[in-house]
Amino acid sequence: MTKEKNKNSFDLHLLKRVIQLTTPYKSLFYYTIFLAIVLAPITAIRPYIIKEMVDVNIFQNDISGLKTMALLYVGITLLNTWMRYSLIYKTSVLGQTVIKDLRVKVFKHISNLKLRFFDQTPIGTVTTRTINDVEAIKRIFEQGSITIVADILSIIMVLAMMFYASWKLTIIFLLTVPLLIIASYIFKEKVKEAYQKVRTQISAMNAFLQERITGMRVIQIFNAQDQEMEKFKSINRKYTQANLDSIFYYAVFFPVVELINALALALLVFWGTKGIWNASISPGAVIAFPLFLNMIFRPIRNLANRFNELQMGLVAAERVYNLLDDQSHIVDSGVIDNIQIHGEVEFKNVDFAYDDENFVLKDVSFKIEPGTTLAICGSTGSGKTTIINLLGRYYNINGGEILVDGNNIDQYSLEFLREKLALVLQDVFLFDGSVFENIKLRDQSISDEQVIEAAKQIGAHEYIMNMPNQYNFHITERGNNLSMGQRQLISFVRALVVNPNILILDEATSSVDTETEATIQYAIEKLIDKRSSIIIAHRLSTIRHADKILVMDQGKVAEIGTHNELMEIKDGLYKALYDLQFDGEPVA
Repeated sequence: MTKEKNKNSFDLHLLKRVIQLTTPYKSLFYYTIFLAIVLAPITAIRPYIIKEMVDVNIFQNDISGLKTMALLYVGITLLNTWMRYSLIYKTSVLGQTVIKDLRVKVFKHISNLKLRFFDQTPIGTVTTRTINDVEAIKRIFEQGSITIVADILSIIMVLAMMFYASWKLTIIFLLTVPLLIIASYIFKEKVKEAYQKVRTQISAMNAFLQERITGMRVIQIFNAQDQEMEKFKSINRKYTQANLDSIFYYAVFFPVVELINALALALLVFWGTKGIWNASISPGAVIAFPLFLNMIFRPIRNLANRFNELQMGLVAAERVYNLLDDQSHIVDSGVIDNIQIHGEVEFKNVDFAYDDENFVLKDVSFKIEPGTTLAICGSTGSGKTTIINLLGRYYNINGGEILVDGNNIDQYSLEFLREKLALVLQDVFLFDGSVFENIKLRDQSISDEQVIEAAKQIGAHEYIMNMPNQYNFHITERGNNLSMGQRQLISFVRALVVNPNILILDEATSSVDTETEATIQYAIEKLIDKRSSIIIAHRLSTIRHADKILVMDQGKVAEIGTHNELMEIKDGLYKALYDLQFDGEPVA
């Protein structure tokens, strides 16, 4: 019982948070509430006018009064129609406006989350939160809270008018209400459970499809289409069944409501006719009560569905707010943001673990002098890429200190720090758009001339000019219509155009052909005396001329020195790696 109370209390708190989204649109929100309040008495009075027309005007042969009442009825009906249209339209506008802002808020929040969040969360799940769940919150406004208020007020006003018209017929009607309440409660609970399953299954389906479509090349290469199809069929079957369950409850509920409605109507006709015979009930009341009945059954029937729409919106809101409440983002408390960066980088006894348990870096220390190049090599999993991730503060270290120009990187504002770094990755990600757009990343401060100049510096200009439409060539998603070398060159221009103080190359030449590698290598050598550089490479031929070479082994610094110094170390790890690559024979 306590658990259920806490759950209900949480739902109310969640509803309050959702309603607070309307704060920038208070006037529109209050207007919809006003419409809901005024609509109730206007709706309820129409059957009473029919009763008066029958009892007063028709039976007393008051033709003039009948015309007046008929015009009043038409006027109220038109007013009711307009107000109902306004309520439906304005609640929809409110819902669309609110979720427009919420989508921006969610995307901005996601953009600032730690990379660890994306390491642990399927992209399809994040997509579901951002699109499907945010869209479902709209129902709280269109089909939930405000319309529920309108329906409840309508029920109260119709009941009041029913009592005023004939308390006897109202008592007879109320005998059927317990059946309606029981049916509505069962329906609400069953559909609520079904909706929760639907939300869970659609999230699972989105995550599955996102991953499989992204990795379709691998699936086809390994001829795994049949296996993946079977997995998809299983997920699709569960999603379909969840939807069918909710449809089943609707298919049962609405006929049950119609049956109760018919029962109530039969009782009213029977007792109403009997009341006319003994003059205890007026003919007008008997004629008006079927209209009252329709007016009260419709909102009661809708109310159960409204509560389900509200609940479904709250389930989605809970998921969205769980995401928004996730504070796993890098704390940006640095105040240094407007100084000259020379490019001195120092790691002091740095420890790091992605899961706070299994340490990837252990007591790592090294220093890069301004304008010099540090090359990092080592076996897969030795911690090379982790080092550059920490330098850009994409993750927080567990111990030690990272300094840039003698200042702890935490002291720099995050935006300023990352502006001074440029990173070229092995796995280049290009967006759907032109070459210009992919290089600038929509930064309006970068001119076309700067892009072209950067491309010329590394020899990419000729490659780009040979493309259709040149710098306006349309790149498809992930750069799938470009070769690996072309993608890498564009990524390199993207890094250089911001004129970074520290240049980082993570396996930047490992996936390109010899000619392109030579082009990039030439650009690196040309720029080496202008900025500090960190080069991570498996190809040791690309790092022979680095000022220092850092050799990583199982998260620790194994060796550090120049190429010649490391080659002189007997049984050294670097010498073993170098001999293995160029002699083709394992070195003990």
